[in-house]
Order: sequence, then structure tokens, then C-alpha cells
Amino acid sequence: MSLASKIEAILYLKAQPVSIAEIAECANCPRHEAEEGLLALINDYAHRETALEIAETPEGYCLQLREAYQDLVQTLIPLDLGVGALRTLAAIALKGPIAQTDLVELRGSGVYQHIPELVDLGFVRKRRQSEGRSYWLQVTSKFYQYFQVEKLPQPFGEGIASVGDQGSA
Repeated sequence: MSLASKIEAILYLKAQPVSIAEIAECANCPRHEAEEGLLALINDYAHRETALEIAETPEGYCLQLREAYQDLVQTLIPLDLGVGALRTLAAIALKGPIAQTDLVELRGSGVYQHIPELVDLGFVRKRRQSEGRSYWLQVTSKFYQYFQVEKLPQPFGEGIASVGDQGSA
């Protein structure tokens, strides 16, 4: 088995971005060999017609479906989320990272049912706050891939936001 094939298996099995250091550890090889194997794999995918690609993200490298095939995801794996869960997901996406307690204040106690579902689906990452008993919530790369969003809208400037905030109070 070639190192590139082993790296391909690692990326497939991890199903999330993996750093070079983690690839080297999983492949049981030095970091520079992992980098060379990854480059060979990226080159291989770039020169063949396949629905998959190796993508670099801020968190590492991942094996993912090429954007041209994203419409199949919605067709073959339709999302079955209720309106409340979708609204909670939208609030996390627009306000995140957001403390779970702040999200409950914003959306109500139904959030406690939505969050486990969104975490299980892989759209939201939940991590305990270092101070306090609440959790930080933020959307994952799967959210961006599934909803075909490259980046979220930025909030308005301070002056505009304060006018809007006063009107909603």
C-alpha cells in the first residue's frame, strides 16, 4: 500500500479536516513524508475525473465532494429539520460562536432540543466554556458545505447596528 493511498484512507475515515501532524501520526511516518504523500494524493485527484477532491481548510485537509456535485447532496440526502431547529441553526450561524445561555435567551428553551440534533447532524460544534457551566456553539465546515455558503454576512457597522438595536428594544 502506498503512503498516498494510506493518507486517502485516513482522510476518508476521519471525515473531517485533519492536520499534517495528525496525518503523520495516523500513517506512522515522519511529517515530511506525510506532506509528500499528501501532495502526491492532491496531484492525483487534480489529474483524474472524480467526484471527490482533497481540500485544504483552516483546520487541515479533508476529502470532500467537489462543488459541482453538491446538488446531489440535497437530492439524495434531504435535510429533515423542523422550522425551530433551522431558526436555531441560523441564529448560531449568524451570532456564533455564541454561548448556549445567550442562545436560550435569544430563541427560548426549545434550543435545548435543537442543539443535540444539530450536533448529531454535524452542523454545530459544542464545547464547554473554560469559565462557567455553559457551552460555546458554532457552525462547522459541514454547515458551510451543505448549505453551499462560503462565508456569512458581516454585521452592520457600529452606528447602523445601534440604530437598529434601539428600534427593536
